[in-house]
Order: sequence, then C-alpha cells, then structure tokens
Amino acid sequence: MNAEQQSAPGLAFHFDPEARAVIATVTPNAEAQSIDEAWLRKQLADLGYGELCYLPAAGLVLLAQYNLGATVVVRLAECVDASVRATIAPDGLTAHLYTEPAQGGSPVTRMQILAALKERGVVDGVLHDVIAEAVVQAAAESVAGLVVARGREPIAGSDGILESLVPEVRSRAPKVSESGHIDYRDLGEILEVHPGDRLMRRHAPTEGINGLTVLGEPIPAQPGKEIMFAASQPGTVFASDDPNLLLSAIAGQPVIIRGGMMVEPVFTVDAVGAASGNINFDGSVVIRGDVTSGMTVKATGDIEIGGVVELATLEAGGSIVIKGGVMGGLGRKGGGEQHTIRCGACFNAAYVQQANIEAGDSIFIDDMVMQCELAAINHIRVGNKRRGHIIGGFTQATLSITAKVIGSPNRVHTRFDIGVNPLMQKQMLEMAKVRDGKETQLLEISKLLDFANQNAGKIRPEMIEKARVTAAAVAADIAALREEQDLLMTKIELSQQARVVAERAIHEGVEVLMGKQRYHVVGDHGPCAIGLGEAGLCRLAL
Repeated sequence: MNAEQQSAPGLAFHFDPEARAVIATVTPNAEAQSIDEAWLRKQLADLGYGELCYLPAAGLVLLAQYNLGATVVVRLAECVDASVRATIAPDGLTAHLYTEPAQGGSPVTRMQILAALKERGVVDGVLHDVIAEAVVQAAAESVAGLVVARGREPIAGSDGILESLVPEVRSRAPKVSESGHIDYRDLGEILEVHPGDRLMRRHAPTEGINGLTVLGEPIPAQPGKEIMFAASQPGTVFASDDPNLLLSAIAGQPVIIRGGMMVEPVFTVDAVGAASGNINFDGSVVIRGDVTSGMTVKATGDIEIGGVVELATLEAGGSIVIKGGVMGGLGRKGGGEQHTIRCGACFNAAYVQQANIEAGDSIFIDDMVMQCELAAINHIRVGNKRRGHIIGGFTQATLSITAKVIGSPNRVHTRFDIGVNPLMQKQMLEMAKVRDGKETQLLEISKLLDFANQNAGKIRPEMIEKARVTAAAVAADIAALREEQDLLMTKIELSQQARVVAERAIHEGVEVLMGKQRYHVVGDHGPCAIGLGEAGLCRLAL
C-alpha cells in the first residue's frame, strides 16, 4: 500500500494497488473541520487521484461520519478501465464501435477493439485504419457508433435490354420530356431496311454480384429482370441460328414498338392529286411533292411529305412530317372544318395556316401558326430557326404551349387551353381494362401450368412450352401497361403545372383557359408564362 496522505485532521487517504482504489480513513479528531463533497473532490485531484472514478455513495458516508466524529474506512475512488463494445447493424453490412474512456485505468487498445469484434463474430471488412484513429479518440472521449468494419453490399444484376441495331430508328413512344422541357426535333427522312437486315438484339439480364456481411455471410444479389420480345412484330423474323437477334423480313420502315420493332411497308409517290387518287395504305407513305386540295392520305404508319399540303385530309397511325407547310380552309366558306390532319404520334411542319391538326403526342411548327385549331396530348412548340409566331385560332395542349411570339399587336383574338385533357382520363380507364384482361389471362395460364406440374404426362410438352412462352409475354405486357399507367398518372399530375410560354412577347387579345379558370392578357408584355400561381391562373415571370 502507498503511504497515507493526511488531508484534514482525522482524515487520511492511501491508494491500494491490489484493489486499484483510493481508501479513505476517518478517525475522531477534536480539531476536525466541516468539509463537503466539493472539498473532497478537490483533495482527490490535488493528491493525483482526479482521473479515478469517484464513488458518490461512499463520499456521502465519509462526509457524514467525519462530520459526526465517527470512525469509518471507505473505498472513495477506484480505477476503471476503458470500456469497449461492438454492435452489428441489422443488415450485417457494418460493425459499430462504442467506447467509454478510462478513469485512472487502462485505455482502449487496438487489441481490445479487435477482440470485441471477434466476440461479435466479425471476420470480414475490418477497417484497421479507422480502428487506429479510434484508439486515439477513445483516449480522450467517448466513441459512439463509429463504423469499424464494413461488408460488401450486393450489386444488383442489370435488367435485360433490347438493343436497336438500326441508327435513328423512329419510335411510336412519346419522346418529349415529361418535365415540360422540349427539344425541337426534325423527324428526318423515313429510313428503309431490307430483308435480312439486323434490327434488334435481346441481351439477357446479369445475375449481379453477391455481397458479404461483416460476419462472413453471403448476401444474394438481386438478379436483373428478364425482357421478352413482343409476341407480334410484323415484318420481322428471328435469325435461324440466334433467337435473340431480330431481322427484317420485308423491305420497309423500321419502327420501335413496345417490346421490339416492326417493319412497315413504305409506299412512295411523287405527288398526291387527281392523277394518283387518294391513298389508303397499311404502312408508311412517302410523298415527294405536294398534296393538292380535296385529296385524302391515310396510313397506319408515318406520312412524310416533301412539299405543301393544301386543303386535304391526312391520317397517320404514327407521325406526320411535312417539309413545306399546310394551307387549310378554316374560316373559309365551305371551308376546311371537314379536312383534318390527325396523327397518333408527332406532327412536324414548317408552317400552318387555317388548318385543323390533332396529334396523339406533340406538335412542332418552325415558323408561323395563323388562325389554326391545334390539339396535342402533350406539348406544342412553335419556333426553332424561324419566327415562331402563333396568331389567332385555338391551340390546345395538356402540358405546355411554347412560342417565341404569341398574339399580334393588332389584338387578334388568340385562345389557348392547357391542363388536364379528358382523353387522358379515358386512356387511363382503357389501360386499366386491358390490364385486367391480361391479368385474367395470366391467371388462367398459371392454373394450366400448375395443373401440368401436379399431373406429369397429362399435357403434351409442346403445349406446356407454348403456355410458358405466352405467360412470359403476357407478364411483359402487364409490366409495360403498369409503366404506361404510371407515366400517364405522372402526366396528369404534371398537367397542373401546365404553362403557355412566350419566349419573346405576348400581346393583348390572348386568352388562356385552364379548366374553369380563364385569363385575359391586358396590354403587351415581354417574355413571360401563363399558368397556375398563388392567385390562380395568372401571368408569371420566366
């Protein structure tokens, strides 16, 4: 034992190395003075025992007996070694360190930390550099939740993809950004392929890379999702030696569709007029020149026109591209109300005047729109390299209408309608109906496959294989429908942020409708947008 050290009359301290504690001895003394806990703690610090763990209960006993003049021996302070504890995260990917600094005892050591990890079963991903830093930190302060071992997270496999092998192939899917950002696009010439040309390759999904917990247990990786070719891809055939390679079976225009690609026949003519007669073609139509008044051109695919369209009717299942312009007859006597241009995808022209145009996706006009009726499911954009004016008429789009100049200085009445399109709600209901039918079909196929598994030999193998292929195709269709429904719901939500945007100027005489709200532009203004604000439908700064 260390020699006793007298601190006050009748009070002595000594350190017991075996007990690793400071022992306080109180004996009656006529000269005893009144002391308190603060004095007691200061005495311990002055004697070099300040780092030890003070025992408050023992201190109370000592003070009471000393002040009463009684005799007592108490264990007043003791050496406490640093504490080390390790925990494992629920996912097993990390081990966390918790320490409390020593109080006169042994500090945290690297070996203690490693032992704590070993005790918890940690065998992988120990971070030795972090542990070295933790030893230094733990000497001065507590460590709470420090990651000292890290496992390897699994890497999910890549989904299977369908890779187009045809450059600049057209797609019937919407291409315009949902956020309202529009890149003006020249849809270009109709691309043609020939029998045997490579169209698309299917790449299988990858399995991914398994992870590993700090306990050495493997974490299975999520494999990528399989992708299947669509059951029907007209005008195509699979390579005889490679079922993942799609080839063209005919000469025509390649078009990307959901789950693959189709090839549409292409009909080419110099011009459409009295000499050619009307055109109704199952495929795409290329007209090198003009379409004269009174004519009709219908195509299940795209229509591309190199010249001008007069008072005529155009209907396309895909896109319509007119390199010249459209001169309609709206407002004329006997006029152009019955002559409408419709397409299922995008419409693109240099200019349009007094025309009635409907697009299932978006409308792009480079120069002028004068006294027209335009309607697009998504966006309308007027102006790229040319003037970009909308003057008069009625323009309707769900997400955005953008032009460089809207209206005219002489206050021509120009109307716009933006926001939720009733067709969207109709599309949503139709998709739900189709999806229900597909899910019912998949359920029936699943029942057949379950029966085959439980009754071996009762169903021919070729029927079972056909059912499996059909089930995979139907499941892919359901997944695609679900994605389309989600996209459509997103568009319905985005329609509340619809805008009419004038990039340079907007003039008095412009009227904007959004549902039951109506806004009239008063006076002429520079760049601005009209959409929903805090005060309802109003003019907003760009």
